[in-house]
Amino acid sequence: MDQNIDSLLERAERLAAMRDFAHARHALQAAQTLAPDDARAPLQLSYVESLDGRYRAAREAALRAHALRPRSEAQLHELVRRLRTFNEAEAIHDCLRRLPPLREVGIPLLLTFAAQLSYLNRQDDALALLDEARRGDPDYPPTLVSRGQVLTYLGRFDEAEADLMRCVRRAPELAAAWWALSRLRRQTPESNHVDAIRAQLSRPGRRADDVALLAFALHKEYDDLGEFEAAWHALELGCRAKRSTLRYSASETRALVDALVAAPTWSASHELAASDATPIFIVGMHRSGTTLLEQLLAAHPGVAALGELYDFTSCMREATDRHCRGVIDATVVERAVDVDFASVGRRYLDGVAWRLDGAAAFTDKLPTNFFHVGHICRALPRAKILHMRRDAVETCFSNLRELFSDANPHSYGQHELADYHGQYRRLMTHWHARFPGRILDIDYAALTADPEPVMRWVAAFCGLDFTPAMLDPRGSGRGVATASAVQVREGVSARAVPKWRRYAASLEPLRSALQT
Repeated sequence: MDQNIDSLLERAERLAAMRDFAHARHALQAAQTLAPDDARAPLQLSYVESLDGRYRAAREAALRAHALRPRSEAQLHELVRRLRTFNEAEAIHDCLRRLPPLREVGIPLLLTFAAQLSYLNRQDDALALLDEARRGDPDYPPTLVSRGQVLTYLGRFDEAEADLMRCVRRAPELAAAWWALSRLRRQTPESNHVDAIRAQLSRPGRRADDVALLAFALHKEYDDLGEFEAAWHALELGCRAKRSTLRYSASETRALVDALVAAPTWSASHELAASDATPIFIVGMHRSGTTLLEQLLAAHPGVAALGELYDFTSCMREATDRHCRGVIDATVVERAVDVDFASVGRRYLDGVAWRLDGAAAFTDKLPTNFFHVGHICRALPRAKILHMRRDAVETCFSNLRELFSDANPHSYGQHELADYHGQYRRLMTHWHARFPGRILDIDYAALTADPEPVMRWVAAFCGLDFTPAMLDPRGSGRGVATASAVQVREGVSARAVPKWRRYAASLEPLRSALQT
């Protein structure tokens, strides 16, 4: 029987690779019939349904696999990754609670669970698992990199550096460690990693992802050292390498914004419970100051700062039964016409409730929720929407020199980046016109130059009492799991000369495109 199941699973995998989803689904259903207690078939079915764009069926299959309570570490590894896809935080925690004593859990599975907890911004819980993994093998490079990253999120930079340096001594070929090291502090002529990073870049057969990590690390270090020509060449290398791994179409982004602008939008016609916490959405371009604003709001005793959530994205995917790349696509927009937005709002609030600890308000600072502003206004009538605005060239250059995961595929080429920025501005102009008074624009330059009047304005808009603690982002003590994890710990400061000015000549294509 096991061999028959294995054959069915292999057949389903081949069929899915050929995008023959109907026959792949049939093979997996047969496998489930043969072995109803085996989690492998529903797990694989969840992937197939996602590939076919069927969000509800994919989520249901993942939850069926979870209900079978698999014990295999390989199956648990796949299961928690699937559960994360659907923001099933309680199910992930349930899997964690069902683990044997941590000393009996394999290091790879500890790292998997730590990654999911870090994603949920439970950095202290993630660190506890990583500490156990390090006790099992103090020199295992993936543990050291993961622990260094979580310690960075927690602002414990000296400890992070110690782990990352230990990693590169043991496994200097690990590109992610050099990238993380470059970001921890400002490099100096007396202390930097330039030669080591260049040596790793020169190794033959490097994958594009590794080249990107190393080249972005080299750019950061050269920039710190004031060697701007070398820094630019490293940045170009990194952008080319990363862009080669990603699919992006500027025409699809324009079509998506066209669809959002043309879609019918109405104000909410329902009310939610008075006891519900108030959502504060912080939207805008990445690298526009959204993390800084959230950290300032986090200092308010009544605000739970939840970081970059994909919960609203998940709610819209569930409501439209559409699994897509990114936070939204044209199919979600088309199907949203028939969505019950009261149910979307209820599902969203119920989904984040476990994180709130009684807070009366909470922040959701996924910048790309700017695509969902119309849906947010319909689903959550009391939601506050804060829109961070920053100088276009500063914003775009900051995106260009930031290595994201697989998000923001538009950010590795000057023309694509400028075009995306133009579509973002067009959409925000539309939302302001369609929902007057629902969105508060916050200027990054004004916030960094004189934070008190801006934060008093923000507090009033959000229905909060202003407190002086809201003027220092270092006071919240929470983990910061974004690209600004190091920068935000430095406090509020206005830069006298924008960083892009040192690269003005090389950025001429971007600057010209932003003016069109």
